[in-house]
Amino acid sequence: MDARAPAALGTADDLHYLSLTAVSDLIRSGAVSPVEVTEAMLARIEAIDGELKSYTTVLPEHARAAAKRAEQELQAGIWRGPLHGVPIAVKDLCDTTFGPTSAGMFIHKDHMAAANATVIERLQGAGAVILGKLSMTEGAMSGHHPKMKTPVNPWLAEAWTGASSSGSGVATAAGLCYGALGSDTGGSIRLPSTANGLVGVKATWGRVSRAGVWALADSLDHVGPMTRSVADAAAMLAVIAGHDPRDPTSLNDPVPDYLAALGGSIAGLRIGIDENYIFGDVDPQVAGMMRDTIATFQALGAGLVPVKFPSLAGLGDYWMQICAAECAVAHMPTFPSRADEYGPVLRGIIEHGRSLSGVEVAAALQYRLKLNGAVARAMLDCDVLLVPGIPGTVDEATKWSGTDSASKVGDVVRFTAVFDMTGQPTLSLNGGFDTRGVPMGFQLVGRHLDEALLFKAGHAFQAVTSWHSHHPSLLS
Repeated sequence: MDARAPAALGTADDLHYLSLTAVSDLIRSGAVSPVEVTEAMLARIEAIDGELKSYTTVLPEHARAAAKRAEQELQAGIWRGPLHGVPIAVKDLCDTTFGPTSAGMFIHKDHMAAANATVIERLQGAGAVILGKLSMTEGAMSGHHPKMKTPVNPWLAEAWTGASSSGSGVATAAGLCYGALGSDTGGSIRLPSTANGLVGVKATWGRVSRAGVWALADSLDHVGPMTRSVADAAAMLAVIAGHDPRDPTSLNDPVPDYLAALGGSIAGLRIGIDENYIFGDVDPQVAGMMRDTIATFQALGAGLVPVKFPSLAGLGDYWMQICAAECAVAHMPTFPSRADEYGPVLRGIIEHGRSLSGVEVAAALQYRLKLNGAVARAMLDCDVLLVPGIPGTVDEATKWSGTDSASKVGDVVRFTAVFDMTGQPTLSLNGGFDTRGVPMGFQLVGRHLDEALLFKAGHAFQAVTSWHSHHPSLLS
């Protein structure tokens, strides 16, 4: 594998590059205060985000008030958990009453919600300090609106940032927050996690409430954390997961203590591998990264189980039909009445959705049902699947960014969209760097509600590798 880490990296002593859980420990011990950490993060945002454009809205006064409240609670002996006093940020499709929510749309740039999204309420209830709202593609599809910010990859400015949680990926990788919320409909947590070298969690569909989160396609949409370590992701998911009466599709199943599930041996873990699927028509560097990843898991005692993954012929077309039809429904209040104010990519998706016949949508739904059954059968003899994040290196993905072509979408998201269709949980991790020092990633895929096992396996991988500890060279 021809891969390397960047030559110049931030050090473990950089406060902004510490893990969320490490900062949490420092805050709880009194070594640093929430106010101190928040001020340092706000200063860093001011210093470098003008170039990176990861934030669409920074909310310094709200963050300072939350940090002061956390500090007072901690001084009084109140500890709300590992997010207490820790600065994070959220994708700008989560409704907030304390700052505008645009969903990446110019026509909504000044929209103020009447109520917070449930995930926001849960983060604030856990004592998290929300620094601001993060830039994203228009309506969470693949293209940024021409009048809205387009984030810049901190590893290489010319490289793709991933869609649609681009700002969430950039801010977390660049040390501008300790974790972020993203959303995923065809890969939009996992693609920017791959592009920016992060951990991304797309939990089981319904595990996290979508109440107050702007929809791209309701039956495909997931909300989840993007962080720099598996433990950080486990801490965030534990806070936002669980049933919500405001979201009738949210699951009633109890939420495990994900952090408690970390650690211990993964000897005997059965990892499903379909070599044709994961090595066929992928970039040689990605293939090399995958072979190294497999070897690492084998050294940890995991066993490989050959599986036969179903054919994904037609995935891009059928995923696009479902996504476009549901997107058209989501935008009925403003489309077509304000169609001229939309950017070209989102407008094209909505117009495509409005043009579909009932027969075409029904065919896509039937494809999805059959796909779900076939994937479940493929996993009968394994515990998790191992697949790449994207088939090419990150710069190759820019050839797709911003298009509504089903064939191109189908190629780039063939390792991601399939698991939005099935609703299975996935965990993205950094598995190395290409020859330019840009991250490459892989995914662990589990059965429904098996997030704890994914965290255990991912944490074991990070315990014996250092890819997640590298940082882009910015101010430090």
